[in-house]
Amino acid sequence: MTAAVICKGDFPKKEYPRYLISQSDVVICCDGAFRAWLRAYPERLPDRIVGDMDSLPKSLREKYAGIVVHYEEQEYNDQTKAVRYLAENCPQVTQVRIFAATGKREDHTIGNISLLMEYQRMFPGRFESIEMVSDHSTMFAVTDTVELAVGQGRTVSIISPDNSLSITSEGLQWQTSGVVFDNWWKATLNRAESDVVKLVFSHPSMALIILP
Repeated sequence: MTAAVICKGDFPKKEYPRYLISQSDVVICCDGAFRAWLRAYPERLPDRIVGDMDSLPKSLREKYAGIVVHYEEQEYNDQTKAVRYLAENCPQVTQVRIFAATGKREDHTIGNISLLMEYQRMFPGRFESIEMVSDHSTMFAVTDTVELAVGQGRTVSIISPDNSLSITSEGLQWQTSGVVFDNWWKATLNRAESDVVKLVFSHPSMALIILP
């Protein structure tokens, strides 16, 4: 089963992400995204509204109390609380797609994107995949050597917080083996020369893949 997590950023307008949302078996709204969800999908309530409730008016908290899940702690943001809710309460969900996590505020955008890598440590083996989908790209984290069916000619960006990691690539226009991952831009805007790209990690670690 698939789950959609709806955040408070720019709600997708293009057909592909909206189709993915409509086909999701479970929908979890962060509290600040609930009103945008009602405008976009008035015919379908989310299964849960999750967060610290600082962005949801009291009138809506009371009206939809049956689907509100209130996390009082402030250590993690609402996106993470939504993914954690799925991990702990929806064992049938194996695929998670996060929407509206980018746009509006740059600090939220950077934080939400970087958390995709953190989820690999927080929920090891729990989900088959966790992706972030917007009108502009699909993003996901990998933790070791992997083959990716990306399609010839597609832009491929790789980001890692691990400056001890070396990634040797096959199928990319520019070899990545000499890249030192000491800043986010270092292996971005590469291009696939074949349908399948292989990334060979020097050791298990974390990297973010962005596919426009």
